[in-house]
Amino acid sequence: MLRQLQLWFLLLISMMLIIPSAQAASRQEIDAKVREALDTLYTNSSSAKSLSRKAAGILVFPEVYKAGFGIGGEYGEGSFLRGGKTLGYYSLVSASVGLQFGAQMKAEVILFMTKASMNNFLNSDGWEAGVDGSVAVATLGAGGEIDSHTAQQPIIGFIFSNKGLMYNLTIEGAKITKIDK
Repeated sequence: MLRQLQLWFLLLISMMLIIPSAQAASRQEIDAKVREALDTLYTNSSSAKSLSRKAAGILVFPEVYKAGFGIGGEYGEGSFLRGGKTLGYYSLVSASVGLQFGAQMKAEVILFMTKASMNNFLNSDGWEAGVDGSVAVATLGAGGEIDSHTAQQPIIGFIFSNKGLMYNLTIEGAKITKIDK
């Protein structure tokens, strides 16, 4: 019983430290972090860089904070880019139940490879990954290459720069909503 209380206390402290830093970033802060996240992705994967050039639009969440102990949640803010220009700012929120313990910060990049998938996202009033569009999460192999099947999908996601341990890396179930900045 004492061990469980200690774990809950640790989780509570972790969430109190993580969540305030994730809130209310300015446009300039988000833009700078988006550029940094894309630079990191492109440095680690030539395939990601090549696919990004072909994408109709790119959604970047440079800092997604996730914490959980049986019940978990995540939050991040980012921007949607088309032709290298920011078209809008978005938040990502999700909750989960299951085998999970810990806290982490990660970056997520979602490439909309077709105009139809991009327009579906842009015309939605809150887009949910896995419901409004299935995201093929890229697994990087040797040299930062992704498999050819994933590269053919209409929506491709990259998750990288994990800090901390967390079971269950996925984009599915995340609710993405446009925010005013």
